[in-house]
Amino acid sequence: MAESPKVSVWPTELRLHKDRRTLTVSFDDGSSHSLPAEYLRVESPSAEVQGHNPNERKTVPGKREVAIMEIVPIGNYAVRLVFDDMHSTGIYSWDFFRQLAREYDQRWARYLDELEAKKLSRDPAARS
Repeated sequence: MAESPKVSVWPTELRLHKDRRTLTVSFDDGSSHSLPAEYLRVESPSAEVQGHNPNERKTVPGKREVAIMEIVPIGNYAVRLVFDDMHSTGIYSWDFFRQLAREYDQRWARYLDELEAKKLSRDPAARS
C-alpha cells in the first residue's frame, strides 16, 4: 500500500466562493489565502501544463473567465480541481496550495509577461 506524501501544513477549510472564481484555502497555522480560479488553472500541476521538465511548461491563455466546477478529494493530502473548461488532471496538494499562495506575485507576474511575449490574451477566444 502506497503511503501519502508527507504534508507540512494541513488545510482547515477549502471554500469555493459562490461565483466559483475564487477558492479560499485556510491552514492550521491560521493563514488563509484566496486564490483566483484563473491562477489555479494556469498554474495547474498537471503534466499538460507543467510538462515533464521546466522547458516543457505551457503558457495557458484565455482563462480569465474560468470557474471551478468541482473539488474532488484525493486521499488526505490533496484535491483535484475540475474547471469549467473541462481541465481536471491537476492534483493540488496542500503544500502546493501553500506554495501557490506564497509565490502568487512572482508567478502571476511571470504569467502576464509570458502572455505578452507570446502575444496571447487572458480573455477567452471569441466564439464563431
